[in-house]
Amino acid sequence: MLSRPASRLASVSVARRQYSHHAGNDHSGLKKRLKEILPGKQEEVKHLRKAIGNKLLGTCTVEQAYTGMRDVKAMVWETSLLDANEGIRFRGFSIPELQQKLPKAEGGHEPLPESLLWLLLTGEIPTVQQVRALSEELNHRAGLPQHVVATLNNFPKTLHPMSQFSAAVVAMQSQSEFAKAYQRGVKKSEYWDYTYEDALTLIANLPEIAARIYRNVYKDGHVAARTPGLDWSANFARQLGFKTQAFDEMMRLYLTIHSDHEGGNVSAHTTHLVGSALSDPYLSFAAGLNGLAGPLHGLANQEVLRWIIQFQQKLGTNDPTHDQVRKALWDTLNSGQVIPGYGHAVLRKTDPRFTCQREFAQKHMPNDPLFKVVSRVYEVAPDVLKEHGKTKNPWPNVDAHSGVLLTHYGLTEHEYYTVLFGVSRALGVLSQQVWSRAHGFPLERPKSVTTEWLKANVNDLQNAE
Repeated sequence: MLSRPASRLASVSVARRQYSHHAGNDHSGLKKRLKEILPGKQEEVKHLRKAIGNKLLGTCTVEQAYTGMRDVKAMVWETSLLDANEGIRFRGFSIPELQQKLPKAEGGHEPLPESLLWLLLTGEIPTVQQVRALSEELNHRAGLPQHVVATLNNFPKTLHPMSQFSAAVVAMQSQSEFAKAYQRGVKKSEYWDYTYEDALTLIANLPEIAARIYRNVYKDGHVAARTPGLDWSANFARQLGFKTQAFDEMMRLYLTIHSDHEGGNVSAHTTHLVGSALSDPYLSFAAGLNGLAGPLHGLANQEVLRWIIQFQQKLGTNDPTHDQVRKALWDTLNSGQVIPGYGHAVLRKTDPRFTCQREFAQKHMPNDPLFKVVSRVYEVAPDVLKEHGKTKNPWPNVDAHSGVLLTHYGLTEHEYYTVLFGVSRALGVLSQQVWSRAHGFPLERPKSVTTEWLKANVNDLQNAE
């Protein structure tokens, strides 16, 4: 546990001076707008807790306790909400609505991730001018400490990109304004301020961390300097080594739709849980990245692409018929394997994130061989899975498509894909962490029981029905 200094007066004075320095970073006006919004939202939550604080939000069955706490309502996540039949909404907006309403790059058609960041933090659709200023601010905040660059350069190429990513984010913790402010004894009411500073600085630097990993592991190690005037996604693309507007647009879409998926998924919940201990955004997000690296979470996108490539090779054609795909899918299921990219823990329909990627491919790469295979599988797999009868949700999720887009534009290193997912996911989980500190959410500490306890209390549990 961190200890607080004895002199509160001196620490508050230092904190005030530090806050003035922070105000100088707010080139976009985002922090100013957030500061205007916070009091009303805090009062709203205060009244809500007073009015219905003792009401049941849901229940947890013994089966749910043993099976990943699926569908247990037990946390508040402000930035997005996932409906089983409708899909994800970001601050109340669907993905098609975001594609229509959020500002875009000049000449572009996909939302700028910076515009989504503004929305997630404020609940408001930003203007073009606000987003341009936020792009500028993120560029201004970017710049890795030399020890982080050295750390990345010293990693062996055999170390998985996600392990490098997580370690580099932890190394960035030396920059944490929240950790320094906490040691000085900053007031709880100002926690959100320093969390915001860390969140935006970390988001600003994630593209370079990710680009250095990519260039070190797969290329020549050279990372291009940031280009003033370019948006967050386009600068990331240049540092990766891609220079086309088509790749920029694909990245804008990718980084927007992977940003948030409410709070119960592994990376979001892990970031939230670790953050509840007042670990700063660097430490808590690194923990979330370690969850994202699991094969049942973010690593799934590279697994799906490998399966699609192998499936295409098995079919022996780039344009398979429905009958060919149907037979191959049944062969897969009858061998005891699953169809990767199909099914979701919550969704009971086609993932809207899959749909928007499919629409992007239909517009920009309709004749891509892998896209043709993905399309044919999409047309056939749901009926096969329904007939098979062992999948609650026979529809594709986001992972069923993302790797095909990346491969088409030349980013073919499958093991790297989850790093891109992590860069995007920061927008959602770090926005929520700002709100968690603003609402004063306490340490998360659910109660656990043992199997022996359940056996000893089985009669009481049965009688309670």
